[in-house]
Amino acid sequence: MAEEELQGLARYAYEVGQLKRSKRTGWWLAGIADPESVAEHTFRTALLGYVLALMEGADPDRTAALCLFHDTAETRLGDIPSVGKRYLTQAPAADVVADQVADLPPEVAGPITHLVDEYEAQDSLESRVAKDADKLECLIQAREYEAQGYQDAASWVAPSAASIRTASGRRLAASCRAVPPRQWWKSFVDSYIRPAPPPEPPTGTDESGPSAVAR
Repeated sequence: MAEEELQGLARYAYEVGQLKRSKRTGWWLAGIADPESVAEHTFRTALLGYVLALMEGADPDRTAALCLFHDTAETRLGDIPSVGKRYLTQAPAADVVADQVADLPPEVAGPITHLVDEYEAQDSLESRVAKDADKLECLIQAREYEAQGYQDAASWVAPSAASIRTASGRRLAASCRAVPPRQWWKSFVDSYIRPAPPPEPPTGTDESGPSAVAR
């Protein structure tokens, strides 16, 4: 691999790191001052995509990869909330990604481009599962914010659930709506067996005890 291609990869690594600092701006409308980053959203989306793919009989590795790259164009486009999209004309994600990978070696640029194209086209089972994972993650995050006291976040739950297309995704969404966000932790705490308190010190007149020494 040529040095110029390695430098291109380095620039790409720095660029996608911007997603760690880019906020999911729609949550500001729910009054959340410091919402999750795009990268944080991407992590759980990829995990959910892997799980949903197993449930749906899709390729879990490819589905997770689709999830991993589904929002990389936002390093240049930003995260535009739904209330703003009706007023803007946005470049297709595939066009943005083509520019992002232009300096990468072909063996890297090609697969990344294909992943984004497949996700945007929504013509494979894996891409549909990945899209469901994206919506499911939004639903789960809304439930978490609601549990933290941000009641307006509840407005994201029903629309996210309604947009999920796979049977497995709908079933899991229903469970996520029924199970409180902190139940995983509370269940652990409730089942935790605390150690018994130490025994009380003896109260007799043991000749070998401190009273004997004092005498």
